[in-house]
Amino acid sequence: MATQEKQVQVFLNQMDDHFYSLLPHDLYEKLGSRPQGLTQAEAEERLEKYGKNELRKIKGTPLIVKLFSNFTHLMAILLWVGGILAIIAEMPQLAIAVWMVNIINGAFSFWQEFRAEKATEALKKMLPSYARVLRDGAEQRVLSEELVPGDILMLAEGDSVSADGRLVMEAELRMDQSTLTGESRPVRKSSDAISENTFSYTETPNLIFAGTNVSAGTGKAVIFSTGMNTEFGKIAKLTQSVGEDLSPLQKEMQSVTKMVTMIAVGIGILFFALAALLAGINLAESFIFAIGMIVAFVPEGLLPTVTLALAMGTQRMAKRHALVKRLSAVETLGCTTVICTDKTGTLTQNEMTVRGIWNSGQKFDVTGNGYQPVGDFLLDGKPVSPTQGLTNLLLAAGLCNNSRVLPPDEESDRWSVLGDPTEAALKVAANKAGIVLEEEEEHTPRIQELPFESRRKRMSTIHSLDGYWRNVGKRIAYVKGSPKEVLELCLTIENDGVVQELTLEQRQEIMRANDDYARNGLRVLAVAQKDLPVDLNDLNPETVEKELKFLGLIAMMDPPRPEVSEAVEKCRHAGIRVVMITGDYGLTAESIARRIGIITTEKARIVTGVELETMSETQLQEALKEEVIFARVAPEHKLRVVAALQKMGQVVAVTGDGVNDAPALKKADIGVAMGISGTDVAKEAAAMILTDDNFASIVNAVEEGRAVYANIKKFTTYIFTSNTPEAVPFILFVLSRARIPLALNVMHILAVDLGTDIVPALALGSEKPEPGLMDRPPRNLKEHVIDSKLLKRAYFVLGPVQSLATMAAFYYMYWDNGHWGQFFNLPGEGLIYQSATAMALAAVVTTQIGNLFTQRSETTSFFKLPLFNNKMIWLGILSELIVIAAIVYLPVFHKFIGTYSFDLKYWPFLFAWAPSLLIVDEIRKLIVRKRAKV
Repeated sequence: MATQEKQVQVFLNQMDDHFYSLLPHDLYEKLGSRPQGLTQAEAEERLEKYGKNELRKIKGTPLIVKLFSNFTHLMAILLWVGGILAIIAEMPQLAIAVWMVNIINGAFSFWQEFRAEKATEALKKMLPSYARVLRDGAEQRVLSEELVPGDILMLAEGDSVSADGRLVMEAELRMDQSTLTGESRPVRKSSDAISENTFSYTETPNLIFAGTNVSAGTGKAVIFSTGMNTEFGKIAKLTQSVGEDLSPLQKEMQSVTKMVTMIAVGIGILFFALAALLAGINLAESFIFAIGMIVAFVPEGLLPTVTLALAMGTQRMAKRHALVKRLSAVETLGCTTVICTDKTGTLTQNEMTVRGIWNSGQKFDVTGNGYQPVGDFLLDGKPVSPTQGLTNLLLAAGLCNNSRVLPPDEESDRWSVLGDPTEAALKVAANKAGIVLEEEEEHTPRIQELPFESRRKRMSTIHSLDGYWRNVGKRIAYVKGSPKEVLELCLTIENDGVVQELTLEQRQEIMRANDDYARNGLRVLAVAQKDLPVDLNDLNPETVEKELKFLGLIAMMDPPRPEVSEAVEKCRHAGIRVVMITGDYGLTAESIARRIGIITTEKARIVTGVELETMSETQLQEALKEEVIFARVAPEHKLRVVAALQKMGQVVAVTGDGVNDAPALKKADIGVAMGISGTDVAKEAAAMILTDDNFASIVNAVEEGRAVYANIKKFTTYIFTSNTPEAVPFILFVLSRARIPLALNVMHILAVDLGTDIVPALALGSEKPEPGLMDRPPRNLKEHVIDSKLLKRAYFVLGPVQSLATMAAFYYMYWDNGHWGQFFNLPGEGLIYQSATAMALAAVVTTQIGNLFTQRSETTSFFKLPLFNNKMIWLGILSELIVIAAIVYLPVFHKFIGTYSFDLKYWPFLFAWAPSLLIVDEIRKLIVRKRAKV
């Protein structure tokens, strides 16, 4: 297969790949073909030599290796070893509990990764199964995978293209190349040779590409690239070759794992030595003791709690129109520093709309959004009825038109269009003026079209007038196109139904109006008409498009989404930069960018794809330090911009909807695909999908991502707090030379870490974003979840108080049962001991209730927080009380965990300790707030 790809590349290199510059006979000669097509024998020989026309998957990491890697990271290894040691220490229940944590986390992580690797399969689905070709001089229908270089491909409206080719014949051919360029406007194609190509490669007028579609017309092309050598194939190769880096959270959890492992193992080794040397415990018991210390300092519940908290974050995001495919992407959003966004459909509504009209020396504003034909015509801000001149202008624009406007139906509740969105906007404006175009098309049927050409920059349609409201036997031509070119062909102008000679002053006035519209980012078309003589038979541009009557200018734009400006401002406050990368023209992009606040300086830099190709990495990074827009870009350009930003230390989110966006979506720290307009390829390559295609939803998702990280810190502090009372009994046991019995054993610790703490920790993970969260800059990636501030708060402020409560409860049981005044040499077995350990365990749980309320905010007082806006808090409290009650009073748990029931009279003592952590931390918060004011 590699040999075949090499042969194809050699073939292309020999061809001098400037196929656009060759005349047809030279093209046939270069590609070893002919107008009648290849013979079947030649096609079979080339298929054998160059391989099938299909997308192939680059060999990646085997599935079994990916599966295995989820069970062999550092934390997983630590837990596997811990389970083995528990078996050796004759504690099978401990081994089972620890191993189940590993298995569940590993399986869940693998499933997430497995679902993400679908990009190539989605690309394959976009290529048609069959194609029409000329072989042996006859048209044949063949499997698209059997196409070879040199085949003659036949094209008609509705066809999908299966390979890259050069047109040798076309009739009014228009292609939808949105899968490659991202722009939905159909592109006019030509079969003429081009001596010097000033277009980007995918916009070359006489080339067609795999994965695109025929919007209108017919054509014939000679194929020169198939399979992975097509532009579509190159995107597939780019998408597959882009490796996925670890997310900030994944890197952070690696850091946490290493830190926790070193602390836990270090303490375990230290206390193994102390137990053996200082406490005089034999080696076997010291070993079991060391395992207990390791278990105490390894937060077994942290990984599943993080996983579940991220899953809950995805549910909250889904309610705000953002579907997250990869859990780690939730938090990645929270530290995003740059959003690279396309324009059409994301920042704008992807609905071209007429906004202004110049007619009869007056400027009309047009209201209404999208393709719904509802809106008013305003003159000086006041609604007016359409004048005769305005009606004539909109009628001409509506008839010189190939689009269709479709009302809502069973599949969609929105108005939509078929054809060029610009032409559709003209029809919608005509409908707003009360013109019923279907009736006008019936009374003035089109008899010929002079299609748009880039050289003429205009199109014309010729209609027969059947006498319904015009004279019988006459024909009329309607012309629309570039204002400058159309105006040059006009001799007269219609002002409110009166035809006058077009003066120099009027020409200047028209061009001033055009310039005003253009400066505001509007696309402007001029419309004219001509009554044709009955005896004119030769209807061509030279005879029809001259001595025209000027009707007016129509200015339109794809309006920004109304909520985008606020979202961009929110990004600015949050320290997030927005960079526009679009396939549209630079000036149009700049106008939209200024309108919504992405560009704020007077002189913004516009870098085109062609210019980007000549820039070095240093030059690109320098450009990215300015306010810059990237316009007319190709897939590799977008990918390069993303990579450059990442090299600059930025965390990059990228939006996209087309096949051309897939490589950049996969390369980005967080790829965001459009759910409505997005292709399957973009959705598979992305980590997040917007169900409403709205930029504002990205900003909402960023806020949720920041909240997720803040919540992870909250429940990490909550979980780490209980590590201290879990460790203190072991410390006292060693320092007292085993004269103070263990208040908590290993199974008690697991009962907290994997039992009572899970739901309350999840409750903290479901906390809503705090006020002011989006007024802070993105978090520094050097900042860790577990930092010195968190450890001090957990281990040295809250932990000691909880340890005091735990040991007090443990001793209270002894003292209440006749051991008054005894601190050492208490019985370390029997029912009193088991009841005392149950009391100690219950004390951890009751003080964790106070800790739960404490952790809802790091600095804000508990008394200023809404008490009932998080129902999960109360569910968490209920769950831990149910679990501890079951452990204390159900005999099935007594043998398994090593506890025994105690009388109900002890619960008031336990609940008296519940607010202790809350009170202590309120004092700490008060001190922190006062220091912040100084």
